[in-house]
Amino acid sequence: MANEQAVFKRANDACELCGNSEGLSLYMVPESPNDSDNCAIAVCSTCLPQLNDADSIDVNHWRCLNDAMWSQVPAVQVVSWRMLKQLEGETWAQDLLDILYLDEDTLEWAKAGIDDREPTLDSNGDVLKAGDSVHLIKDLTVKGANFTAKRGTPVRNIRLTNNPLHIEGKVNGQTIVIIAAYTKK
Repeated sequence: MANEQAVFKRANDACELCGNSEGLSLYMVPESPNDSDNCAIAVCSTCLPQLNDADSIDVNHWRCLNDAMWSQVPAVQVVSWRMLKQLEGETWAQDLLDILYLDEDTLEWAKAGIDDREPTLDSNGDVLKAGDSVHLIKDLTVKGANFTAKRGTPVRNIRLTNNPLHIEGKVNGQTIVIIAAYTKK
């Protein structure tokens, strides 16, 4: 079992991800090889709920990973890599992920915590990835926004959602959720 005091001491009584010192708690990294101090990190009350619930993620808060990903602590590297993977649709997160180096064992540990979900497919069965550009293949009435997204409208720099049947993208300056089958790469 990880020793909370030892982890907090290693972290200088600050969150190992964002540096905040308020509301610290011990976070055991999921899919860890054991339950030692090396598999736990100190996190603040801002980071913890976002680590446990992907729907509560504040994208801008995680820009702190620009510093955290260079930690010498493998558990911090793993959590940084996993969070950057979740934010892969953001250009800055993809850039950080591209320059982040993890040794083989640490990368294997990081990948163990990523669920292998179904790919998101467009109307032709092509796999969609975060950052792709697509076109709408039919008119879509956007509920709550009082406009219709016309067939052929380009949607650039899409983001994937937790549901492989949906994507997010901007149409007429508004971010909307689109059924992936109504798009074409």
